[in-house]
Amino acid sequence: MIAPNDLEHCRRVIKTGSLSFHAASKLLPSNVRDPALALYAFCRLADDEVDEGNAKGRAVLDLQERLDLAYQGKPRNAPEDRAFAAIIEEFDMPRALPEALLEGLAWDAVEKRYDTLSDVRSYSARVASAVGAMMCVLMRVRDPNALARACDLGVAMQLTNIARDVGEDAHERRIYLPIDWLNDANMDLETFFNAPKPTREVRGMVRSLLAEAHRLYIRSEAGISALPLSARSGIFAARYIYAGISGAVRKNQHDSINFRAHTSKATKLALIGKSAIRAAGTTVLPTSPVIYAAPLPEVKFLVDAAAGEVQNHVGRTESLLNTLAELKARETHGLSKGMAAE
Repeated sequence: MIAPNDLEHCRRVIKTGSLSFHAASKLLPSNVRDPALALYAFCRLADDEVDEGNAKGRAVLDLQERLDLAYQGKPRNAPEDRAFAAIIEEFDMPRALPEALLEGLAWDAVEKRYDTLSDVRSYSARVASAVGAMMCVLMRVRDPNALARACDLGVAMQLTNIARDVGEDAHERRIYLPIDWLNDANMDLETFFNAPKPTREVRGMVRSLLAEAHRLYIRSEAGISALPLSARSGIFAARYIYAGISGAVRKNQHDSINFRAHTSKATKLALIGKSAIRAAGTTVLPTSPVIYAAPLPEVKFLVDAAAGEVQNHVGRTESLLNTLAELKARETHGLSKGMAAE
């Protein structure tokens, strides 16, 4: 399916760029691990280009073009693109899923801010739950209940990332905390950007994010029993390793300004062992009634797309089209200013 050289390149990308996923992926069966590594390599490349590059809008528009070419069966001559095109063909990957990721990255490029926790969950759905839904597709799991729990896990992971990176984001003048939380605490955003401090209010916001993440980590476990037996330990590992980051944030008294939480190699190995034990204790079929909990409203569109309840040929959403149009306008304006300066 994926050319060996392309797959080896994707392995190297993940080994150096995403230690937590690389550790968890070792527990996945090869028929899931290999396409998962290729999927993560493509998503990681897209995320890095938007997150670290100077021309964020151009990076998103470039990703849009790459997705178009991959879905046309004419990927760019790059290992990640060729591997992703092979995944599309082999697994009938619904286009709405990678395009949800595209929209989340576009929101980053326009420096969108999020007024409420629901808005933060909507962002998390796009940049994390979309990947979780795509992972289910790689396992050939299309059951809506299992997909809903996979999306819970994605949102939980992203909330953990946001809680861990509050200080790092502030230094880059980025904010993912709900703006209404800041307003309730009478915090001025510009003052926070200029001199971020781990005040009682900020640490309380971090604590609240982690509490929501914990709720979703617990809910997500019900869906792991709906996955193939051979894949369960790998997904448990992802769940525990990311939750371990939450634990490290708590040990730092929820101070994400002066500290950036991480888990040691020894801790990761212990969590991987715990994951294998948990997976071994699962039954063939899900037994928890939580599996049937309704999906978060913010992720329902992903569940519907992955379950095949919407047609794959459905075009981009209006919100995505509007964001892409804004990016194109910004790029055109920036180019015009550059030409005028010359």
